[in-house]
Amino acid sequence: MATTVKIPDELKPGDGRFGSGPSKVRHQQVAAVERRWQSHLGTSHRQATIKDEVGRLRKGLTSFFGLPDGYEVVLGNGGATAFWEIAVFGLIRDRSQHLAFGEFGAKFVSSVKKAPHLKDPTVIESEPGDAPSFRAESDVDVYAAPQNETSTGVAIPVKRVSSADGLMVWDATSAAGGLPVNPADFDVYYFAPQKAFGSDGGLWLALMSPAALDRAREIKESGRYIPPFLDLQTAIDNSVKDQTYNTPAISTIIMTAEQVDWFNENGGLPFATSRSAASADALYGWTEKVEYASPYVSDPEKRSAVVGTIDFVESVDAAEVAKVLRANGIVDTDPYRKLGRNQLRIAMFPSIEPADIEALTACIDYVVGELA
Repeated sequence: MATTVKIPDELKPGDGRFGSGPSKVRHQQVAAVERRWQSHLGTSHRQATIKDEVGRLRKGLTSFFGLPDGYEVVLGNGGATAFWEIAVFGLIRDRSQHLAFGEFGAKFVSSVKKAPHLKDPTVIESEPGDAPSFRAESDVDVYAAPQNETSTGVAIPVKRVSSADGLMVWDATSAAGGLPVNPADFDVYYFAPQKAFGSDGGLWLALMSPAALDRAREIKESGRYIPPFLDLQTAIDNSVKDQTYNTPAISTIIMTAEQVDWFNENGGLPFATSRSAASADALYGWTEKVEYASPYVSDPEKRSAVVGTIDFVESVDAAEVAKVLRANGIVDTDPYRKLGRNQLRIAMFPSIEPADIEALTACIDYVVGELA
């Protein structure tokens, strides 16, 4: 039945990509790579052409996030998953505190617990669909949390723990570029570019405060064993020279820089976050008009504006709805597999047109009606 349902063309979005990562890549980003195929691709990453691209990206992110003097944009290979290990070796001095309210925050905790040179962390948990809060502890030197939990669609504001001296380290992989943030409220804000920045994975970027830069240097000079690939100080030293320690994926850097330039040319962070906010208004507003769907995150203040998780009533099979959508060219609306809920998960990153979110909801209405 599912594969025979044809959605009328006039209902379909202009672009059918709604994946939570990898996410929609704009044609202009791919065209930017094509324009550089001979001058950049297949050439040495130590030469001026590539270093200029890294410099363009670093300068663009400094402007986009309004980084104060003394902050650095640091980058390296491996994605945000690698940065968890980098933080284990190069940011946490002795003991950390973590908020774990979904799959990705919990994975960072797992890495910390296995590190023989660190003390047991404090882990503050909540059920999926909700989020806990930090509490100050005198012996904690890093406070770590996701700003946006990609697996559940829960987002929390980036802010410092009052009366605490530890570094504030935020996993912003699915948040950066789509949710508001003030650099004064973080010491490390790290992410990979395959979400709001519409690029490919395999690269990590970290916005680091002077305090975080000092911490990395302190730990490096302490003599702690750090695998070279995970050496944060080495990444910092290379980044300030507009290069990476290992050979990077040049096309990923070009596409990310192109996206950052697009953001900055149109108004910077307020422009990008307003697009995600408009999409979120459309998605969550739609759930108020139908009886068969509702936001999984019950607290409106914690509902993400970049990843929307929508529960369906038992009589509507969300998996079948997703199959029909995919058969009609509307892809990657499936829920996070380990959450195991009857729901759809819909990305609302800035590259996605808010009008396409509205069209998607019309398509879901049509499919639900046909399947009934």
